Amino acid sequence: MTRIEAGSLGPAEQANAELAAAETEPRRRRWRRAAPTKSWRRALREDWQLYLLCLLPLVFFFVFRYIPMAGNIIAFRRFVPGGSMFGESWVGFRYIQMFIQDPTFWQVFGNTVILGALTLLFSFPMPIILALALNEVRSTRFKKFVQSASYLPHFLSIVIIAGMIMQIVALNGAVNQLLEAFGGEQINFIQRAEWFRQLYVASDVWQTMGWGTILYLAALTQIDENLYEAARIDGANRWRQTIHVTIPGIAPTIITLLILNIGSFLAVGFEKILLLYSPLTYSTADVISTYLYRVGLVSNNFSYATAIGLFEAIIGLTLVLGANGLSRRIAGTSLW
Repeated sequence: MTRIEAGSLGPAEQANAELAAAETEPRRRRWRRAAPTKSWRRALREDWQLYLLCLLPLVFFFVFRYIPMAGNIIAFRRFVPGGSMFGESWVGFRYIQMFIQDPTFWQVFGNTVILGALTLLFSFPMPIILALALNEVRSTRFKKFVQSASYLPHFLSIVIIAGMIMQIVALNGAVNQLLEAFGGEQINFIQRAEWFRQLYVASDVWQTMGWGTILYLAALTQIDENLYEAARIDGANRWRQTIHVTIPGIAPTIITLLILNIGSFLAVGFEKILLLYSPLTYSTADVISTYLYRVGLVSNNFSYATAIGLFEAIIGLTLVLGANGLSRRIAGTSLW
């Protein structure tokens, strides 16, 4: 309904308009009150197929995510393999004090933070850069080729990825052959602790860059073309269009994925590190997940490993809540 300005009507017409508005408002309120609300029974009866699709994921999370949380109690009890599921006797914060006073744990924690920071610094922005670059490509055939080639590593097994890395950086591998061709000396990368982080981050970028690009390419298709047209009319070149139109358009997707990546900051890839590291590279390669594997499963110290895992989970939860709150306050976008 078009709102009529008071100055455009005479006194009589204005009075009639106000009277009509006063009579219409109660009818609007009655209509809003009388609007039918769908009960949950009716919604379930009408959309039972959709709710049935949600059932299996809910069961999965309940069985494999929520029920195992009860096992955290053994972080405060002495657990004996083959005994009670919830431990034999109460020991309080004994295991927490153990890892707090353990210098090996803090070295492992430092390695985890460094690897997590390097992964976030290099692996997170690369899919954004690749998506922006592919968005500027006009050749459909070349664009599809780059997409297929960059997606492929995501579907390879971690065992295959680790084997490829070992072959490439072996003493007779491609990297050392290139070094010798340019007059350098061979380097045993896989057994040198100072090279482990570079190998891990480089392989992670190669493996995840293409798959992460899918989300950003999907977000790019949602940007209104009229914004680009308006930017061109204002004289903006392709670079300025990217800065002022494209990046703000995919900013909600970037922020959402950034929050999720910060939440998994300490969950550095367990399988790849387990396959690549050795006692010679523990000083830089050993992270919390591999340390928990050796302490918990190899040494059967389950209570101690559970205490460390609980500590890691609390830090992850704190990072997610902090990143979400900071994003909501600064950028106005958050997960909840």
